[in-house]
Amino acid sequence: MMKRIALLTCVLALLLGHDLTGQTPENETSLSFQIRPRAEYRNGALMPRGEGELPASFVNNRARLSLNYKRADYLIMKLSAQHVGVWGQDPQIDKNGRFILNEAWARLNLGSGFFAQLGRQGLVYDDERLLGGLDWNVAGRFHDALKLGFEDHANKLHLVLAYNQNDEKTKGGNYYLPGGQPYKTMQTLWYQHAATAYPFSVSALILNLGQEGGDGETLRGKTRYMQTLGLYLSYAPGRWNFVGSTYFQTGENAAGTDVGAWMGSLKAAYAIDRQWGVSVGTDYLSGQEAGDSKIKAFNPLYGTHHKFYGSMDYFYASSFRSGYNPGLWDLYGGLTYKASPKVNLSFNYHYFRMAADVYADGSEVAKGLGSEFDFQLDWTLMKDVRLSLGYSVMAGTASMDIVKGGSHKSWQDWGWMSLNINPQIFFAKW
Repeated sequence: MMKRIALLTCVLALLLGHDLTGQTPENETSLSFQIRPRAEYRNGALMPRGEGELPASFVNNRARLSLNYKRADYLIMKLSAQHVGVWGQDPQIDKNGRFILNEAWARLNLGSGFFAQLGRQGLVYDDERLLGGLDWNVAGRFHDALKLGFEDHANKLHLVLAYNQNDEKTKGGNYYLPGGQPYKTMQTLWYQHAATAYPFSVSALILNLGQEGGDGETLRGKTRYMQTLGLYLSYAPGRWNFVGSTYFQTGENAAGTDVGAWMGSLKAAYAIDRQWGVSVGTDYLSGQEAGDSKIKAFNPLYGTHHKFYGSMDYFYASSFRSGYNPGLWDLYGGLTYKASPKVNLSFNYHYFRMAADVYADGSEVAKGLGSEFDFQLDWTLMKDVRLSLGYSVMAGTASMDIVKGGSHKSWQDWGWMSLNINPQIFFAKW
């Protein structure tokens, strides 16, 4: 399939790559390729390992082909297809290949800054705390949605509308079965103002999420709505960069239980010189205590969690043990070093605590969960080719065993190496 698509795009390039009319070209087409294998050694990633459990290793891979089209200033389209998986997962003779369209959208620019974009698309807002592309994941994250918006030099206003179903139905009273998008409906209103006189921007977000629960046998469901609203601020004077956000959640979960949760984050970064930089910050996400009548554990929804709560993905990219959702208080600091124009190194330290009180065997559990140390190197080998590698260690506590499982007495570490080959080709204008 990929060979056929590549052959077709080359033929289009030959046929359309010349201006035969002598007029100013109106249409532009570009193509991008990505091959991204990543080898991982997991000895306590995502979940702590127990005593005696053996480590795992594998190589996953993303093969992506993207075609972009633009007509003057009023029509933009993108088709992106990908095959993702683990080396060895598919047979040598594969008659049922997993090659899907991960993006397929069109954007209509309606004039005076207004536009409409519809189809399968990524939703990336602010620092990706609640809505992110999750590019770290081999498959990424995409939504089926209609986006209506207005943008000028200082203001952006987006309205995102989504309605999901698991199949074409002939009767009402549908029950939204798992396996597709994780929500039934979503309406998101996002506004950003970027000041023109100084380096400050503020964003406001209101997200209404419809989650359906019900009976899978009778196909009768009920959609209940949870609202998330908050602010994101960014200020970057001189060598400093300050960002902060706060969000609140209310409404109901899919089971009909009232929700009352919140989160807050602050980060300060300083560029010492052209090579060295430091940062400190904290994230607080409220948690659930035994006996709470409300859902008080904050849900970070569809953000890029790998970016925030430690590279080993113990929190929100993976779940707590059944019966626990204590939230998280993450205090962290980081150091970056630009060794050369092609080589960047970073080191980050996280100290994790539970946000809510947790009890086990009738006694309150200590809130400290442990420390994580993350190291990463990024090296641009040549144009369009980047090598990245990382190594992380988690030093957990007995409290980590209670809410996540595993054994804090076992060494927990994780290493990975990835090669990202991602050329961009502009091949036609007519």
